[in-house]
Amino acid sequence: KKLANAFKSFGLRESDRVGTLAWNGYRHLEIYYATSSSGLVCHTINPRLHPDQVSYIVNHAKDQVLCIDLNILPLVEKASKNFEAVKAIIIMTDNKNMVQTNIKDDIEIICYEDFINDHSDQFDWPLLDEKTASSLCYTSGTTGNPKGVLYSHRSTVLHAYGMNLKDVVPYGVKDVVLPVVPMFHVNAWGTPYAAPMCGTKIVFPGAKLDGENLTNLMNDEKVTISLGVPTIWLLLLNYLRDSGKKIDTVKRLIIGGSSCPRTLFEGFEDEFGAEVIHAWGMTEMSPLGTVNMPSLGEEPKDRTEYYDQKLPQGRTIFGHQMKLVDDDGNDLPEDGITQGRLLSRGFWVLKEYFEDSSEKDRFLDDGWFDTGDVAKIDQNGFMTITDRTKDIIKSGGEWISSIDLENICVGHPEVANAAVISVPHEKWEERPIVIVQPMPGKSPVKEEILEMYNGRVSKWMIPDDVIFTDNIPLGATGKILKNKLRDQFGGHKIS
Repeated sequence: KKLANAFKSFGLRESDRVGTLAWNGYRHLEIYYATSSSGLVCHTINPRLHPDQVSYIVNHAKDQVLCIDLNILPLVEKASKNFEAVKAIIIMTDNKNMVQTNIKDDIEIICYEDFINDHSDQFDWPLLDEKTASSLCYTSGTTGNPKGVLYSHRSTVLHAYGMNLKDVVPYGVKDVVLPVVPMFHVNAWGTPYAAPMCGTKIVFPGAKLDGENLTNLMNDEKVTISLGVPTIWLLLLNYLRDSGKKIDTVKRLIIGGSSCPRTLFEGFEDEFGAEVIHAWGMTEMSPLGTVNMPSLGEEPKDRTEYYDQKLPQGRTIFGHQMKLVDDDGNDLPEDGITQGRLLSRGFWVLKEYFEDSSEKDRFLDDGWFDTGDVAKIDQNGFMTITDRTKDIIKSGGEWISSIDLENICVGHPEVANAAVISVPHEKWEERPIVIVQPMPGKSPVKEEILEMYNGRVSKWMIPDDVIFTDNIPLGATGKILKNKLRDQFGGHKIS
């Protein structure tokens, strides 16, 4: 309430956007509620993006105020040179930890605790229409610029109710939840709304997501449920095995963002007594679409069959629908064999991107949204993602655009053509490699190719290897035939 009063005194009005670049912490949660509940829009921004992407997103959203964690300041200093509408940057710390910044003079720099200190802790929350915008999150920009997804109060509340259905997450007053999934990643999968709805204690990990810190936090706070991407859980599993420590209070681990490897299901449940639950969703879906909870009458005959049942992404949630179609839009059977384009619609599925019509062809008749995934659905409604319709790479739960990486590579004077594909990776699930066709008579060097990415994309997006080839196969229209490249190089081992 003090923060809401501070924003109000700052001259912000209904539907103005307040951006955040922050990790999972209590100040971030305060911003969630102070903004949305007072009629502002909470705009969470991924601090892992390149400064150019951050400035694009901030400008496209017309953010007037940014709230940032102290250790994200260097990124914001670089991005701020191109900010257009930002009037103030609030650093989420207290006065004794404030630092000098290298941000242009026309942007006011404010200490978070000083910002709220002199304001009243009483605030009359306005009565808002349920379709009022509550929060904003941008996709990682799989093709072209990142796309904004604007959530309403209605969609946010209904999504929270959906999460708390018995066969979905759900939370309870005796639970302690640790959202490892970042609060800038689809609103921490809805946890900041669904957990308080049930009186559930929330434990925030900050930026330290290594196995030791997560283990200590889980044990100290008696965490019962946690949510995150497979990469994080693989780190935790390996740490538990190496250290000999336990996580005795943890009952459920919700895993999404990427397909979950079988080793995580088996390792956590067989060795540490924590059930792994597979889920699927998208930024465009708030994000939950399916959760894999077993249905009646499917008792497995052994542990192998038990884990087989856990591998699909699961069944849909009440309030959300999905179906398969072919390339002509015809409905396909749900037989567990037939694959097709996966469509989604529901109470918390977007109807259009925020002030962006560049992908309007994904929004189909009767409210259906083309997810961009290829999937199959069995007779019992269990969905399995089998492929992606675009050549996007997902590393550690984060998207990497192959097109962006290719465009940088072909800027090298000795490169005739370039293609980026993913190869399997034990830790990150997928990593990008770049396949290069040199100019005739030229011999570009691997280190020179990789050096081109420094400063142009985030370090974690840089390809792990370069492969040189005499010919990159092209189709009749001149498009690179990536399926052939995957057949040829998909098993490449990163050196």
